[in-house]
Amino acid sequence: MESTFNNLLEKLHLTGGDNGGVPAKEPTEQELKELRETYTEAQQNHVLAFYDDLTVSEKAELYECLKSITPKSINDITQKALSPSQNNNEDMNLEPLPEAATASILDSKDDDIQSWYTAGLKLVAEGQVAVVLMAGGQGTRLGSSAPKGCFDIGLPSGKSLFQIQAERIWKVQQLAEKESGKKDISIPWYIMTSGPTRKATEQFFSEHKYFGLRQDDVTIFEQGVLPCVSNDGKILLESKSKVAVAPDGNGGIYQALLTSNVRTDMRKRGIEHVHAYCVDNCLVKVADPVFIGFSASKDVDIATKVVRKRSAKESVGLILQKNGKPDVVEYSELDTATAEIKDSKQPELLKFRAANIVNHYYSFRFLETIEEWVHQLPHHVARKKIPYIDTEKGESIKPDKPNGIKLEQFVFDVFPLVKLDKFACMEVKREDEFSPLKNAKGTGEDDPDTSKLDILSQGRRWVQNIGGTVESETALEETGVEVSPLVSYGGEGLDFLKTRTIKAPAVIEKEE
Repeated sequence: MESTFNNLLEKLHLTGGDNGGVPAKEPTEQELKELRETYTEAQQNHVLAFYDDLTVSEKAELYECLKSITPKSINDITQKALSPSQNNNEDMNLEPLPEAATASILDSKDDDIQSWYTAGLKLVAEGQVAVVLMAGGQGTRLGSSAPKGCFDIGLPSGKSLFQIQAERIWKVQQLAEKESGKKDISIPWYIMTSGPTRKATEQFFSEHKYFGLRQDDVTIFEQGVLPCVSNDGKILLESKSKVAVAPDGNGGIYQALLTSNVRTDMRKRGIEHVHAYCVDNCLVKVADPVFIGFSASKDVDIATKVVRKRSAKESVGLILQKNGKPDVVEYSELDTATAEIKDSKQPELLKFRAANIVNHYYSFRFLETIEEWVHQLPHHVARKKIPYIDTEKGESIKPDKPNGIKLEQFVFDVFPLVKLDKFACMEVKREDEFSPLKNAKGTGEDDPDTSKLDILSQGRRWVQNIGGTVESETALEETGVEVSPLVSYGGEGLDFLKTRTIKAPAVIEKEE
C-alpha cells in the first residue's frame, strides 16, 4: 500500500505537461482495455464516458492523465479523509511544549539572541542554508488572478511580495559575507508554485531579473495535484477530456521536494538547514539567522516560529504538545474553558498562546527521510463548488453550492511524527514578523492596507530606535517609513539616520 501510494503521489506531481514536441499518440486497444478494467473495478469508469467522441490529441491527454492516477488509491484516500479516526476531544491531553524546547525573542537574553544570530550567519557563510517558499496561491481574494507573490501591497516603492523577500535573502547573503570575510555567498531559494501560478511566477522573476539574485540560485517548481471528487466519491471531469484536479495543499511540499529533484539539488549543494514559509507574510524574515542559529543549536529536526495569541478568542491554530507529541490544534478544537486557561508561571498570559504562522525550520537530515513517513500524512477535505461535466447528459454544470471535495494535506501534519526532543519553537514579536495578506483591500484586517501599514510602522520604529526623527503632517497611516531590505534586514545598519529628520511617508532605498 505504501509503495502504491507513493507512486500515485509521484505520478500526480505534474510539472507542466511539456512533452518535448512529441505528437500526441492515441493508446492502443489493449492499453485502453486495461485502463477501462482498472477504472471499472474501482467503480470510476464514468471518466471514460466521452472517450469515443474525442480527438486523437484529447484521447491521448485523457489517457495519460488517467494512467497517472490509481483510482483505487483515490477511493482509499477519499474514504479516509471523509471518515477520519475519531479522537474524542475530551481525551486530548494538551500541554505547552516543554520549556527546554522553546525560546522567546520577547524575553530572551540579548547575549543568547546575538549568539544565535552569529551562528546562523556562520551557517549561511558555509553554504549550509536554503529557503523554501510556499507560493502556490493566486491573489483571487485580492481581486487578482496573478500569483499572490506578484501582488503590490501599496508601498511607496511599489515592491511586490516576491521582491521584498528576494531582497531580504540578498541582504542576509551580504551580512554573512561581512561577518565571515567570504565572497559570493549564496542562499538557494526554492519556490513551490501550483499549476495555475507556475508559468506566471517564472515570467515575473525573469522580467525582474530575479531581483538581483543569481538565476542559478532560484528554482521554481510545482506542487502536486489530486483529482477532485464528488460528494458521493466519484472522480469529477472538468471537461470531456480533462479530469478536474486541484493542488494538494501546502503539505504537498514534502513529496514535491522529491519529484522536483529539489532535495537532490540541496544535497549536491551541501545544505543542512532549511527555512520554509508562506508567501503572504510581508514581514517574514527570510533565512533568519537568529532562527537558523537557534534551531541548529537545539539540534532539532523541525522548529517553528510562533507569535503570541492576542486573546483566547483569536481564531488561530496553536502549536503545543497533544498526547505527548508536537502538534497543531485548531481554534475550533478548543473549548472556551481550555482556551482561557492562564499560564501558572505568568498569570497575565494564556497557557496556550503559541499561534502558528506557518514559518518552519527543517534539518536536511530529516528531509532525507521523507520516503519513510510521507505516506502517513493524512488528507483533509475541503468542500467546494467544483464546475464539472455531467457524465450522463454531457452538460457543463456550474454548481451554486458545494458539490464535491478537494483533497489536501497540511504542512504541519508531519509534526506528530517527530520526537518531542527533536522539535523546538521560537516565539517572535508579531509586529516585527507576522502580517499576513488574506483579504481584499478595505477589509480592515489582513488586507493590503494592514500589510503596508505594518511595514511602514516597522520602518518608523527602526528610525526612531536609532535616534532619528520621523515627522508627518498627514494621517497616522502615512507616518511610516519604508526601509528597503537592501539597506537593513532587521533594523541594523541605520546609524546614518541617527540625527536625521525623516519626512513621512518616505522610502530609504540606500545609505546616504
